[in-house]
Amino acid sequence: MGGVVSVLRDLVDGIRSGGIEVLDLTAPLSDKTPILLLPEPFGQTVPFSMQEISRYDDRGPAWYWNNFTTGEHTGTHFDAPVHWVTGRDGEDVSQVAPAKLIAPAVVLDFSAQSAADPDFLLEVDHVKAWEAEHGPLPDGGWLLYRTGWDARAQDQAEFLNADETGPHTPGMSIDCARYLAEETPITGIGVETVGTDAGAAHSFDPPFPCHSFLLGAGKYGLTQLRNLDRLPPTGAVVVAGPLPIVGGSGSPVRVLALVER
Repeated sequence: MGGVVSVLRDLVDGIRSGGIEVLDLTAPLSDKTPILLLPEPFGQTVPFSMQEISRYDDRGPAWYWNNFTTGEHTGTHFDAPVHWVTGRDGEDVSQVAPAKLIAPAVVLDFSAQSAADPDFLLEVDHVKAWEAEHGPLPDGGWLLYRTGWDARAQDQAEFLNADETGPHTPGMSIDCARYLAEETPITGIGVETVGTDAGAAHSFDPPFPCHSFLLGAGKYGLTQLRNLDRLPPTGAVVVAGPLPIVGGSGSPVRVLALVER
């Protein structure tokens, strides 16, 4: 017990001293948060909104509070396996083991390629080249895919980057999604875009392969992350805390990263 207490004390001391930096990878949640738009006839999520209950007034003289309305997959959010038909028999968000919500993370930075081509796709060879330089992907950890797309997150149109052919945002190829789901030990992937798949993934076969393969394999997704440019390629620890919504397919999430400085 003493050793465990010492480790936890060292962690707290490291955070207080600044030796361990706590970075927020979460986008602020407001009525300006970009949301996914699906083509007709599919159902749509609702934007985030707040409804004031009282604010130090006759509705409640000493307290301020609100109701809020939003979808499970709004803003920075967590995808549980049951979110996709391939994972329909898997975990809902309340069933995810707490220990899985604290995990090592690596960052694959393809922001330059995504700036040059908004339809850029991560391929298996990119992942293997990264592993050759930095080591294997973390067992039970997150692969965080940096594209620089968080710089667009203040504007819905710029963030979705859609035209008459559909959205144009970076993502992963079909083979890469299958490889990460079936042949690597990661717990899931995290991205800066509105969803884990590329904007053009509706036209892939299968459509939306990150959702299809990763969630079908019992893995998870994190979306609309930011500040990935402040993380090292390896060595960070991510804490991702979704709401334990019973039967929920996902949840808005506060994602923190611990980085030794």
